[in-house]
Amino acid sequence: MEGRVGEVDNFYVRMKMEVISMGRFAGWEHVEIVDDRGVSRDAIAPVILSASRATDIPAFYGDWFMHRLKKGHVAWINPWNGRQNYVSFARTRMIAFWSKNPRPFMEHIDSIAEMGYSFYFLFTLNDYVREGIEPGVPKLSERVRTFRDLSDRLGPGRVVWRFDPLLLSDTLSFDDLLSRVERIGSCLNRHCRRMVISFIDIGKYPQVRRSLDRNGFFGVREFSEREITQFCSGLAEMNDKWNLSISACGEARDLTEYGIRRGQCISGELMREEFAHDTVLMRFLDPPAQGKGARPGDPLFRHLKDPGQRGACGCIASKDIGQYSTCTHFCRYCYANASSRRVEENVRRYRASVESGIYHESITGDQQGI
Repeated sequence: MEGRVGEVDNFYVRMKMEVISMGRFAGWEHVEIVDDRGVSRDAIAPVILSASRATDIPAFYGDWFMHRLKKGHVAWINPWNGRQNYVSFARTRMIAFWSKNPRPFMEHIDSIAEMGYSFYFLFTLNDYVREGIEPGVPKLSERVRTFRDLSDRLGPGRVVWRFDPLLLSDTLSFDDLLSRVERIGSCLNRHCRRMVISFIDIGKYPQVRRSLDRNGFFGVREFSEREITQFCSGLAEMNDKWNLSISACGEARDLTEYGIRRGQCISGELMREEFAHDTVLMRFLDPPAQGKGARPGDPLFRHLKDPGQRGACGCIASKDIGQYSTCTHFCRYCYANASSRRVEENVRRYRASVESGIYHESITGDQQGI
């Protein structure tokens, strides 16, 4: 990667000028690639990859990811229209991995570092064991051990603990949930520096309600305003011992009185703290110093806010490369799986390809899996 620094520098100069003139993220550069069939294609070249909000790549598709990383590109299938878009790694400096079980992927960590990429993990570690609402994840004790082992490998600043989503039900009380968070936090607080929470939002996202109802979880509900206040107060008390930086994902409420900031999972702040040695990445993160795009008092990284996320989301721009209906954790609140049958069909197709030594440009190799 270092051999491309001069070329990449020019890219950041061009992008920074666009940001200054527009006052917002201007989009990724386009480059030409040659696909697996030898055909020239237009591709976007993101600086930051998200792998992935749509499926658990580290748990299930680590070999595919590594093969595609070496090939230099993937094909991303738009879940809304089924169109295939190409994504090049020619400008990539940072990879944010999302996972509930990164254990199978840990064998690849050294290889990714040797290839020159910076990366960190957003590790969702919930406790809904009694409810059976996350049937495909490993035992809680195994996930805690994986978290600690990953932190020992990478450092506590590069493994973020997510408890997401926070939910209540007819059989899961507020006090019980808070005690579960405390039990996990007491195991993890020395192995991470950041915690991200997210309150389930059923009313605004009908697909979440449909998924819960389809799987028989009719009693799952959102927090009331009073319960949010009580939960955040209890979490703040726990954090007096943990001393974590806590943020709320996609949350419009102001929770700062409890020491909880607005969330930023794809976090420019984390990147600045953990990857300051990557001067090219640091130049990309720099806010515009002048011009009509910069306003006094603007928060750092506002110029890079991801336009594809909710308004309350604080994530900076990244390109997700995952595919819907491919995750076999089968979490009952999931918005990204159309149905268990669709997932099983996609997984069978993926495994058949891998057994033949084929790693398609997209996970399933075509648009049928959306």
